[in-house]
Amino acid sequence: MGIEVYNRQNAVSDDPYVLILKLYEGLLKYLSFVKTAMEEDDIEAKFTYINKSVAIFDELRNVLDFEGGEVSHYLDGLYLYQIETLFSAGVDDNVNAVHQVMKVTQGLIDAWKDETGL
Repeated sequence: MGIEVYNRQNAVSDDPYVLILKLYEGLLKYLSFVKTAMEEDDIEAKFTYINKSVAIFDELRNVLDFEGGEVSHYLDGLYLYQIETLFSAGVDDNVNAVHQVMKVTQGLIDAWKDETGL
């Protein structure tokens, strides 16, 4: 029970930059679960974690500020492409495609940290 309380408190933040970072980090965690589920041939877990990953990408898309410049449009397209890649990877059991989405996500984490100073 203690870890659940810690995780809930850890997820709460007033800083929107920290919240975006936590979304990216959660995405990376779920993608690792997708890979494990594929390797263990656990179809239910695979699609559970693909759906959780897609939900995070959708939330990231929802908070984009399209009036703020071209970056938002680029990120929207990138997120959509990652969603498509995940769905295809799930159908084809393509671990390499999931790994590619993980690399993109790690790149987003690194860029976000550099840009925000987190």
